[in-house]
Amino acid sequence: MKLTSTSFTGNQRIPPEFAFCAPDPRSHATLSKNRNPQLAWSDLPAGTRSLVLICHDCDVPSKPDDVNREGRTISAKLPRVNFYHWVLVDLGPDSGPIRAGEFSDGVTARGKKGPDGPRGTRQGINDYTMWFASDKDMSGNYFGYDGPCPPWNDEIPHHYVFTLYALDLARAPVAGAFKGPEVLAAIRGHVIAQAAITGLYTLNPAVKI
Repeated sequence: MKLTSTSFTGNQRIPPEFAFCAPDPRSHATLSKNRNPQLAWSDLPAGTRSLVLICHDCDVPSKPDDVNREGRTISAKLPRVNFYHWVLVDLGPDSGPIRAGEFSDGVTARGKKGPDGPRGTRQGINDYTMWFASDKDMSGNYFGYDGPCPPWNDEIPHHYVFTLYALDLARAPVAGAFKGPEVLAAIRGHVIAQAAITGLYTLNPAVKI
Protein backbone atom coordinates (compact mmCIF):
# COMPACT_ATOMS: atom_id res chain seq x y z
CA MET A 1 0.00 0.00 0.00
CA LYS A 2 1.38 3.41 -0.99
CA LEU A 3 0.44 7.05 -0.40
CA THR A 4 1.90 9.69 -2.72
CA SER A 5 1.43 13.37 -3.55
CA THR A 6 2.16 15.61 -6.51
CA SER A 7 1.86 18.65 -4.20
CA PHE A 8 5.04 17.92 -2.24
CA THR A 9 7.84 15.37 -2.10
CA GLY A 10 8.17 13.09 0.90
CA ASN A 11 10.44 14.54 3.63
CA GLN A 12 10.72 17.83 1.74
CA ARG A 13 9.11 21.28 2.18
CA ILE A 14 5.36 21.68 1.77
CA PRO A 15 4.66 24.66 -0.52
CA PRO A 16 3.00 27.64 1.25
CA GLU A 17 -0.20 27.31 -0.82
CA PHE A 18 -0.99 24.16 1.18
CA ALA A 19 -0.42 25.91 4.51
CA PHE A 20 -2.66 27.94 6.80
CA CYS A 21 0.09 30.56 7.15
CA ALA A 22 2.89 31.72 4.87
CA PRO A 23 6.11 33.54 5.85
CA ASP A 24 5.92 37.33 5.87
CA PRO A 25 9.04 39.51 6.21
CA ARG A 26 7.21 42.24 8.16
CA SER A 27 4.77 40.35 10.40
CA HIS A 28 6.56 36.95 10.44
CA ALA A 29 3.40 35.18 9.19
CA THR A 30 0.31 35.90 7.13
CA LEU A 31 -2.72 33.84 6.14
CA SER A 32 -2.07 31.63 3.12
CA LYS A 33 -4.17 29.78 0.51
CA ASN A 34 -4.78 26.83 2.86
CA ARG A 35 -5.46 24.32 0.08
CA ASN A 36 -5.38 20.63 0.86
CA PRO A 37 -2.58 18.83 -1.03
CA GLN A 38 -3.14 16.28 -3.75
CA LEU A 39 -2.98 12.71 -2.42
CA ALA A 40 -3.18 9.39 -4.24
CA TRP A 41 -3.06 5.78 -3.09
CA SER A 42 -2.24 2.46 -4.68
CA ASP A 43 -1.84 -1.22 -3.85
CA LEU A 44 -4.73 -1.32 -1.39
CA PRO A 45 -5.10 -4.74 0.23
CA ALA A 46 -7.98 -7.05 -0.58
CA GLY A 47 -10.87 -6.50 1.76
CA THR A 48 -10.48 -2.72 2.00
CA ARG A 49 -13.98 -1.27 2.48
CA SER A 50 -13.13 2.32 3.39
CA LEU A 51 -10.20 4.63 4.03
CA VAL A 52 -9.34 7.00 6.85
CA LEU A 53 -6.91 9.87 6.34
CA ILE A 54 -5.30 11.70 9.25
CA CYS A 55 -2.74 14.51 9.11
CA HIS A 56 -0.92 15.53 12.25
CA ASP A 57 2.04 17.69 13.22
CA CYS A 58 4.20 15.80 15.70
CA ASP A 59 6.42 18.79 16.58
CA VAL A 60 4.09 21.17 18.42
CA PRO A 61 5.69 22.75 21.53
CA SER A 62 4.43 21.16 24.72
CA LYS A 63 4.53 24.57 26.43
CA PRO A 64 3.07 27.67 24.70
CA ASP A 65 4.95 30.23 26.81
CA ASP A 66 7.37 31.37 24.08
CA VAL A 67 5.18 30.74 21.02
CA ASN A 68 5.39 33.66 18.55
CA ARG A 69 6.99 35.99 21.10
CA GLU A 70 9.40 38.67 19.94
CA GLY A 71 12.93 38.21 21.26
CA ARG A 72 12.29 34.59 22.23
CA THR A 73 12.84 31.27 20.51
CA ILE A 74 11.33 27.84 21.04
CA SER A 75 14.16 25.48 21.90
CA ALA A 76 14.68 22.38 19.81
CA LYS A 77 15.05 20.52 23.13
CA LEU A 78 11.50 21.30 24.28
CA PRO A 79 9.29 18.16 24.39
CA ARG A 80 6.79 18.03 21.53
CA VAL A 81 3.14 16.95 21.21
CA ASN A 82 0.71 16.18 18.39
CA PHE A 83 -1.57 18.68 16.65
CA TYR A 84 -4.21 17.27 14.29
CA HIS A 85 -4.73 19.11 11.01
CA TRP A 86 -7.11 16.79 9.14
CA VAL A 87 -9.34 13.91 10.19
CA LEU A 88 -11.20 12.32 7.26
CA VAL A 89 -13.25 9.11 7.39
CA ASP A 90 -15.51 7.05 5.12
CA LEU A 91 -13.42 7.72 2.02
CA GLY A 92 -14.23 5.26 -0.74
CA PRO A 93 -11.23 3.15 -1.77
CA ASP A 94 -12.23 3.40 -5.44
CA SER A 95 -13.04 7.12 -5.41
CA GLY A 96 -9.74 8.18 -6.98
CA PRO A 97 -7.05 10.62 -5.85
CA ILE A 98 -7.89 13.61 -3.66
CA ARG A 99 -7.43 16.69 -5.82
CA ALA A 100 -5.47 19.71 -4.60
CA GLY A 101 -7.92 22.19 -3.09
CA GLU A 102 -10.85 19.75 -3.26
CA PHE A 103 -11.50 19.66 0.50
CA SER A 104 -10.06 23.05 1.49
CA ASP A 105 -9.36 26.18 -0.53
CA GLY A 106 -8.76 29.16 1.74
CA VAL A 107 -8.92 30.05 5.42
CA THR A 108 -12.45 30.10 6.85
CA ALA A 109 -12.79 32.16 10.02
CA ARG A 110 -14.60 30.15 12.72
CA GLY A 111 -13.98 26.98 10.71
CA LYS A 112 -15.45 25.14 7.76
CA LYS A 113 -18.75 23.32 8.13
CA GLY A 114 -18.94 19.63 8.96
CA PRO A 115 -18.90 16.79 9.59
CA ASP A 116 -20.30 15.98 6.12
CA GLY A 117 -17.63 16.37 3.46
CA PRO A 118 -17.13 15.81 -0.29
CA ARG A 119 -17.64 12.32 -1.77
CA GLY A 120 -19.88 11.17 1.07
CA THR A 121 -17.04 11.47 3.57
CA ARG A 122 -17.17 12.79 7.12
CA GLN A 123 -14.57 15.11 8.58
CA GLY A 124 -13.63 15.56 12.21
CA ILE A 125 -12.60 18.76 13.92
CA ASN A 126 -8.93 19.66 13.82
CA ASP A 127 -6.92 21.23 16.63
CA TYR A 128 -7.37 24.80 15.40
CA THR A 129 -10.70 24.43 17.22
CA MET A 130 -8.74 24.36 20.47
CA TRP A 131 -6.12 26.91 19.37
CA PHE A 132 -8.70 29.60 18.48
CA ALA A 133 -11.11 28.84 21.34
CA SER A 134 -10.45 32.16 23.10
CA ASP A 135 -10.20 34.29 19.94
CA LYS A 136 -13.40 36.30 19.48
CA ASP A 137 -12.87 36.61 15.73
CA MET A 138 -11.75 33.06 14.96
CA SER A 139 -13.34 30.74 17.55
CA GLY A 140 -15.48 27.88 16.25
CA ASN A 141 -15.41 24.24 15.18
CA TYR A 142 -12.75 23.74 12.53
CA PHE A 143 -13.87 20.75 10.47
CA GLY A 144 -11.71 19.26 7.75
CA TYR A 145 -8.29 20.35 6.56
CA ASP A 146 -6.45 23.39 7.84
CA GLY A 147 -2.78 23.38 6.99
CA PRO A 148 0.53 24.21 8.67
CA CYS A 149 1.09 27.32 10.76
CA PRO A 150 3.96 26.46 13.12
CA PRO A 151 5.36 29.10 15.49
CA TRP A 152 7.53 31.53 13.53
CA ASN A 153 10.18 31.47 16.27
CA ASP A 154 10.61 27.69 16.47
CA GLU A 155 14.15 26.36 16.10
CA ILE A 156 13.05 23.25 14.23
CA PRO A 157 11.01 22.51 11.09
CA HIS A 158 7.72 20.77 11.79
CA HIS A 159 6.86 17.36 10.35
CA TYR A 160 3.35 16.92 8.92
CA VAL A 161 2.46 13.25 8.64
CA PHE A 162 -0.37 12.25 6.31
CA THR A 163 -1.39 8.68 7.17
CA LEU A 164 -3.89 6.62 5.19
CA TYR A 165 -5.56 3.66 6.89
CA ALA A 166 -7.32 0.86 4.99
CA LEU A 167 -10.24 -0.48 7.02
CA ASP A 168 -12.31 -3.64 6.91
CA LEU A 169 -15.32 -1.42 7.76
CA ALA A 170 -17.48 0.52 5.31
CA ARG A 171 -18.01 3.27 7.88
CA ALA A 172 -15.76 4.42 10.71
CA PRO A 173 -17.38 3.83 14.13
CA VAL A 174 -17.39 7.49 15.23
CA ALA A 175 -20.11 10.14 15.37
CA GLY A 176 -20.62 13.87 15.88
CA ALA A 177 -17.69 16.27 16.08
CA PHE A 178 -15.02 13.60 16.45
CA LYS A 179 -11.29 14.21 16.81
CA GLY A 180 -8.15 12.44 15.65
CA PRO A 181 -7.45 10.42 18.81
CA GLU A 182 -11.09 9.24 18.91
CA VAL A 183 -10.82 7.92 15.37
CA LEU A 184 -7.53 6.16 16.05
CA ALA A 185 -9.05 4.46 19.08
CA ALA A 186 -12.24 3.51 17.22
CA ILE A 187 -10.50 1.91 14.23
CA ARG A 188 -8.08 -0.13 16.32
CA GLY A 189 -8.46 -3.76 15.26
CA HIS A 190 -9.98 -2.79 11.88
CA VAL A 191 -6.85 -1.48 10.12
CA ILE A 192 -5.63 -3.99 7.54
CA ALA A 193 -2.88 -1.75 6.10
CA GLN A 194 -1.56 1.79 6.32
CA ALA A 195 0.81 4.12 4.49
CA ALA A 196 2.16 7.59 5.15
CA ILE A 197 3.91 10.54 3.55
CA THR A 198 5.57 13.34 5.54
CA GLY A 199 6.11 16.97 4.55
CA LEU A 200 8.14 19.66 6.34
CA TYR A 201 7.23 23.28 7.01
CA THR A 202 8.63 26.28 8.88
CA LEU A 203 7.86 29.99 9.14
CA ASN A 204 11.28 30.72 10.63
CA PRO A 205 13.65 32.04 7.94
CA ALA A 206 16.59 30.94 10.07
CA VAL A 207 15.54 27.29 9.83
CA LYS A 208 16.61 25.54 6.66
CA ILE A 209 14.92 22.49 5.14
